[in-house]
Amino acid sequence: LEPFQLFEAVGEFEKHLKKFVCIEFGQRFYFESEKKYEFKSSVQPSFNKNFELLAANLLELQQKDFENFIASDQPKQVERLQGIFEEIHPELHFQPLDFTLRQGFVDAQMKVACYTDHQIFQRYHRYQAKEKFSKSKALTFRELQSLQPGDFVTHIDYGIGKFAGLEKKEINGKEQESIRLVFRDDDLLTVSIHALHKISKYSGREGTPPAISKLGSGEWESKKAKVKKKVKDIAKELISLYAKRKQVNGFAFAPDSFLQAELETSFIYEDTPDQAKATEDVKKDMQLPHPMDRLVCGDVGFGKTEVAIRAAFKATTEGKQVCVLVPTTILAMQHWRTFSERLADFPVKIEYVSRFKTNKEIKEILSEVKSGTINIIIGTHRVVSKDVEFKDLGLLIVDEEQKFGVKTKDRLKELKVNVDVLTLTATPIPRTLHFSLMGARDLSIIATAPPNRQPVTTELHTFDETKIRDAVSYELRRGGQVFFVHNRISDIEQVANVVFKLVPESRIGIAHGQMDGDRLEKVMVKFIEGEYDVLVSTNIIESGLDIPNANTIIINNAHLFGLSDLHQMRGRVGRSNKKAYCYLLTPPTMVLSSDSRKRLAALEEFSELGDGFKVAMRDLDIRGAGNLLGAEQSGFITDLGFDTYHKILDDAIQELKETEFKELFAEELSEKAKLMVPDCVIETDLEILIPDDYINSAAERLQLYSTLDSIADEDALEKFSDSLKDRFGSYPTPVEQLINTVRLRWLGEIIGFEKISLKNGKLRLQFLSGNEAYFKSGIFGKILSFVQTRSKSCRMKDTAGKLLLITENVETVERAIEFLQPLIADQSFKSAKETSSV
Repeated sequence: LEPFQLFEAVGEFEKHLKKFVCIEFGQRFYFESEKKYEFKSSVQPSFNKNFELLAANLLELQQKDFENFIASDQPKQVERLQGIFEEIHPELHFQPLDFTLRQGFVDAQMKVACYTDHQIFQRYHRYQAKEKFSKSKALTFRELQSLQPGDFVTHIDYGIGKFAGLEKKEINGKEQESIRLVFRDDDLLTVSIHALHKISKYSGREGTPPAISKLGSGEWESKKAKVKKKVKDIAKELISLYAKRKQVNGFAFAPDSFLQAELETSFIYEDTPDQAKATEDVKKDMQLPHPMDRLVCGDVGFGKTEVAIRAAFKATTEGKQVCVLVPTTILAMQHWRTFSERLADFPVKIEYVSRFKTNKEIKEILSEVKSGTINIIIGTHRVVSKDVEFKDLGLLIVDEEQKFGVKTKDRLKELKVNVDVLTLTATPIPRTLHFSLMGARDLSIIATAPPNRQPVTTELHTFDETKIRDAVSYELRRGGQVFFVHNRISDIEQVANVVFKLVPESRIGIAHGQMDGDRLEKVMVKFIEGEYDVLVSTNIIESGLDIPNANTIIINNAHLFGLSDLHQMRGRVGRSNKKAYCYLLTPPTMVLSSDSRKRLAALEEFSELGDGFKVAMRDLDIRGAGNLLGAEQSGFITDLGFDTYHKILDDAIQELKETEFKELFAEELSEKAKLMVPDCVIETDLEILIPDDYINSAAERLQLYSTLDSIADEDALEKFSDSLKDRFGSYPTPVEQLINTVRLRWLGEIIGFEKISLKNGKLRLQFLSGNEAYFKSGIFGKILSFVQTRSKSCRMKDTAGKLLLITENVETVERAIEFLQPLIADQSFKSAKETSSV
């Protein structure tokens, strides 16, 4: 209803009153009521997460012919409840409602009981707030780094050139837009907007300009061939590592138990979709017969620890031990507190080892680990020392792998042989990231921020006492706490005195790595419990510390830290629904090195929620990538650019899978018979572009062309169309043709055309050349039948060794799609499309 229908206006109310002589108002009434309405309903009882009690209550209502409903907007919660009830009372039935209510109720008159999942599980009830605009979290270089004229780019077929902007061209009287690239000796190349996927921004070691390629020479092809030969050796080693892991027998965990469902439902926050998927991926891997090696990459405060707790509990329910390896003593203590709180209601013994413990305590803990009394052991590199023996280790969880040295990593390799491994990271090192993107490690990404989380405002300043005073005072006035990071122990006390002088009412604690273990632990506990307002510390607070009340961090001499270190430290704040601030204090920017300036600029630029992945990518850009397996450094990336190197490595891996390792990948290869073309090029004389009068900015048009070119499925294309209409209004015919060109290219890839030309009303389709398997396939057989039944409207022709399918009177892209559509009506073509999109 409209608001005016819900409420009575004053004038209308007075009009109604005038009809009566006597009006009675209040709590006590003299006159008898003409009608009485009685409601026999009560609120949902509290079961205190006792599922036996809940089931007994619902069963009792069911026997009294009540209809039982459970309202939940999370299908996973309903599944968990069904699993729990099946074990307790299989005869119990309820109807799920796929929406949420603020509160449950029992109505005795209507014989209806409607309970809500958030009350059953004692969770927070999340109101559906209006969705906020958020930046895209796509993980491609194209999204991260929009092209500017003068930037170096790599064309996969022609080499390295300079981007020279967009250019309008007339073809047969119709206007089109293309990309201008400048190569050596000012040679020009114009590239169709339909071939943008062949261009990527050059990304090598910054500060080293690449050698620009010469068009028409064989230099680029020979460079690619040389790199491919060398890369194959690296890829061989990479696949061997992967193969060894797949061949080793591990422990296959059983599907989720009743206890697992109970733990997951006791999480007081709502899982984000990514968090739920990461949990599911990890549990599926644990249930396979070979060891898991999964990387969960999620930004700071996005819920990676909860995924780890669930995996650890799954391992302990089957009698296996869990080792959690963390980089710092403080994080070991923090994780121990978190794990202990979450698993308090379950029979799990958890301990931690760090320098906060005495030698005697450590000795006792290690003997209990050996005997199997301790289920989960958390600690720094001490827990993977040679003298630590496990009775039955089933899962190894590594938090922030990049923080460990070579010796620790070598020891981890020994432990990993037949143990499930889960690695958590916010800013993966380039090698780890690339391994995962290549498929040599399984990867789960948590990119969705928890509800009501706000990005951290990041500002760059020179050291300024007024700024420090204002920042600390503001945070204290709103009841919060402050981190002040100063990474030099020699004068850390002087810095603490400066803060105290500026804000005399503040209670200040000092923490650094050289403090006595007991003393450091006391300081940290006091800060966690709110007894200190400001913690002046070195970067030991960098990893994993979760203090929701601390929402301002000041980092002194920020230029001396690495990019991922700064991002991690910034992640210590903004972990609640309060607005958080990060101040980076540096000397004047003129005296900073080029790399330092880039790091600080990147941190300011990537301050949105979930930007950890982008920070890792930019870190790769600033430092250069080197060799993937770390042993030998090479100039491959400087020669070709990161994207091209990545593509060549992909090709090398695919070739190795099909030759040397075909037995290992037999299943994958049988599913993905390599019949399809990797690229289908489209040429047309139609007006296919985004007109200037629709979108004026050339940079915006380029970004949209780029996004459109990388779309891989119909859903994403629909979203793209909707967002265009939403941002710029209904689009004109040339834009509609442009969007349909993407659909035409997909059809070409499915059917097996490497080139589609639509000019002067004639559609020329060029078949894939040099692939015998394609011409022997059922797909090509179907095409021959298709042509035979339409011999009057289309014909096949061989021109210079290229086989073409030609048809006339095709004036639009839509007409071309209509012509090809019957070819994919058959099931075999549908499966081919699914294969090509994998």
